[in-house]
Amino acid sequence: MGLDGTLYKTLLVLHIMAAIVGFGAVFLNGLYAAETKKRQGPSGRAVLEANIAVSSVAEKLIYAVPLLGILLVLVSDEAWSFSDTWIWLSMALFVVGIGVSHSVVIPGAKRINALLLEIETGPPPTGGPPPQVAVIEALGKRQAVGGGFLDLLLVALVALMVFKP
Repeated sequence: MGLDGTLYKTLLVLHIMAAIVGFGAVFLNGLYAAETKKRQGPSGRAVLEANIAVSSVAEKLIYAVPLLGILLVLVSDEAWSFSDTWIWLSMALFVVGIGVSHSVVIPGAKRINALLLEIETGPPPTGGPPPQVAVIEALGKRQAVGGGFLDLLLVALVALMVFKP
């Protein structure tokens, strides 16, 4: 075992790959939101639905990241410890990120998608935009803040992994 062992290196590869694919898939969600906003009707909703589907797959890989990280600590032959600042702080920040994801980002995207479907299938508006548009705009602003926060959190997590303070 230890840092030079095959098990440690295999877990490290899996940990890094899960992070790259999982976080990478959701890091650019703001670009998908911009593309959704550019397109009216079903094509815009299709972009959002594709993003929601990809994010759902990414979510599973994101959950694997801390599990693999915990295994790395356990097989490191005490090179790393859960009391190391960079490890416990990374775990705490991860929990904060999951909280923001599940309280703001994920439900917000699903709600926007439902509102877009309501606009498509409902009666045409009279005298202005459909009432759902104002709700979508408000949710979009909240999504932007939540997504931006998660992006900054990811940068902090990567910095912790690299610098190991």
